[in-house]
Amino acid sequence: MCLVIRLSRRSSIYPVAKKKKSKTPKAVTGPGGVPIFEVVRNKKARHDYIIAETFEAGMELAGTEVKSLRLGRATMSEAYARVEGGQIFLHGCEIQPYEAASFEQHRAKRPRRLLMHKKEIAQLYGLSQIKGNTLVGLRIYFKNQRAKVEIGVGHGKDNRDRRQDLKKAAHKREVEREVSRFNRR
Repeated sequence: MCLVIRLSRRSSIYPVAKKKKSKTPKAVTGPGGVPIFEVVRNKKARHDYIIAETFEAGMELAGTEVKSLRLGRATMSEAYARVEGGQIFLHGCEIQPYEAASFEQHRAKRPRRLLMHKKEIAQLYGLSQIKGNTLVGLRIYFKNQRAKVEIGVGHGKDNRDRRQDLKKAAHKREVEREVSRFNRR
């Protein structure tokens, strides 16, 4: 008697390749119905600073930087803006090099010039001169096919402010849990 075992490709013996999650930005509808593709968000900024006001600025980028941003290959956990000589620059934002570029490559952590009106730059300069205030990079996104950065005027949080935020978040979770438990009945 001969025993024949037939294995299909979908059997558990063969390893199954997992699909990698794409880091490409997803579209969100902004004000006026304009699609906004968020590339990266500085999650640490709202944790460490009380953001009083936000501003939108364009970014002066090289071609390889734009392609790398479209792939979502950027970090801005240490990003801040500074007004220098009547112009505003974004420091600490890292955009990784684009692998498919031939010979022209950009530096990953270089200061990038931001595009804003002179009145807005003067206003940001005045706000940044107040003791305790800093200009923090909040997020990078594409709006109408153009790279934009959102800058917030932030004031550093104390430990008690952070504790209050944690208490509010815990209370909010608790309320949501109770509401969902009540709705299940």
